[in-house]
Amino acid sequence: MNLRLTVTILVFAAAPAYAQAQNPTPAKVTKTDAQNVLRIISGDKAKTRIYCQMAKLGNQMEQANEMGDAKKFDALFQRMYELGKKLGPEYAALIDGLQDIDPESEVGQEISSTLDALDNLCRG
Repeated sequence: MNLRLTVTILVFAAAPAYAQAQNPTPAKVTKTDAQNVLRIISGDKAKTRIYCQMAKLGNQMEQANEMGDAKKFDALFQRMYELGKKLGPEYAALIDGLQDIDPESEVGQEISSTLDALDNLCRG
C-alpha cells in the first residue's frame, strides 16, 4: 500500500474522534492551513517522526481492519490518537476541518497536494 493512501485513511479515520476533543464547530480549512501544518511538522524533527509513526500505524490499522481484528484496530487507533495530539492545535484543526472538504473540489485537491508533501517527509 502506498503511503499517501495510508495517511489519507489515517486522517479520515482519526477525524471524528479527534474532532470531538477539539472545537465543536470546526472552521473551514484552506490550502494555507495545510501549508502551515506542513511547515510546522517539517520544521520540527520530533513532529516529523510522530507524523511518520502515525502513517505506519495507519497502515497497521488498515491491515487489522482487513483481517477483521477490531481489538487490534482499536488499540492502534488509540496509539495514533495519542500521537496526533502531540502535533499541535494546527494539525488538530486541519484534521477536524477535513471532514467538511470534498476531496474532489479545488480546495480538496490543493490540500491533498500539501498532504502529499507531508507524506514525502516519511520516505527516505
